[in-house]
Amino acid sequence: MTKRIFNFSAGPATLPLEVLQHAQAELLNFNDTGMSILEISHRSKAYEEVNAEAEANMKELLGLGDDYRVLFLQGGASLQFSMIPLNFLAPGQTADYILSGAWSEKALKEAKLVGETHVAATTAEENYKRIPSLDEIKLSSNPAYVHITSNNTIFGTQWADFPSFGDIPLMADMSSDMLCRPFDASKFSLIYAGAQKNLGPSGVTVVVIRKSLLENNPKTVPTMLRYDTHAKNDSLYNTPPSFGVYMVNLVLRWIKANGGLAGMEKHNTEKAQLIYDAIDQSGGYYQGHAEKDSRSLMNVTFRLPNEELEKAFAAESTKAGLNGLKGHRSVGGLRASIYNAMPREGCQALRDFMLEFQRKNG
Repeated sequence: MTKRIFNFSAGPATLPLEVLQHAQAELLNFNDTGMSILEISHRSKAYEEVNAEAEANMKELLGLGDDYRVLFLQGGASLQFSMIPLNFLAPGQTADYILSGAWSEKALKEAKLVGETHVAATTAEENYKRIPSLDEIKLSSNPAYVHITSNNTIFGTQWADFPSFGDIPLMADMSSDMLCRPFDASKFSLIYAGAQKNLGPSGVTVVVIRKSLLENNPKTVPTMLRYDTHAKNDSLYNTPPSFGVYMVNLVLRWIKANGGLAGMEKHNTEKAQLIYDAIDQSGGYYQGHAEKDSRSLMNVTFRLPNEELEKAFAAESTKAGLNGLKGHRSVGGLRASIYNAMPREGCQALRDFMLEFQRKNG
């Protein structure tokens, strides 16, 4: 096998090697069907078993019961930005959005096309260095729902503790930190995540939705954009992204085999600490973008003393087999995306590179 590098890209991102090897081993003959998973009908028993197992595994990992469904959709998180207000923001109502980065801004932009919105809190004026505190959140008088983005890939911030708003439905974009740690999923009425960061390959979007939200989806919304359409048909209303769902299920199996969400949290905390320690102990050579109490376990963002050094760091790290470390243009600098599948060895290699780069160029 050609030597694999450490892929720190924000997404599509690295997948567990064991998962890739498993998929490779049965690619030509899935479950003794004589066909690849890429070829079998989504109406076949073999695929329906994959679909059902993926839903069951997701609910098991999240500790959710029969009052929730898991849907496997297409269109990425970006389509969810529209589907949520189309289904749940009725005329005369207001949807509240808490802004913590670029993706929450995009979600708000789409909701504005549908109905009334309200910004309940934002840290935009601070270039999203931190997550809004609970006492900064000012809801509208009677929100249809409250929307948050749990982790911000561009700015490297993450909610440490999730808010709760009583009977007001809480919706979350968890594309970049889904299943990275234990949390009370029952706080949420709807969670969605594009798979390509922390769950699987691009092309499938996971939606976890409370069943009560499926009862009154407006019939004026096009059929494919209604959640009840997909729930009633077990995500098989049209041809699903079947290979993506298959891969997501393999990743869910991998998470279960590695200690579940508690195992992921331990794994991710240890990895992130390696890099954050290199930043904090650099004497200011490396400057983290996120405030310490808002730091992400999934995306570590940092700057160097000048842009020339940042360009050199990105170029030299790529040559050293550390790929995808260039930061987003909104923040600049460097960004290490260290999702669940990133091994500890990758973060150790990055830490060692950071120390050596500072020694040579500091």
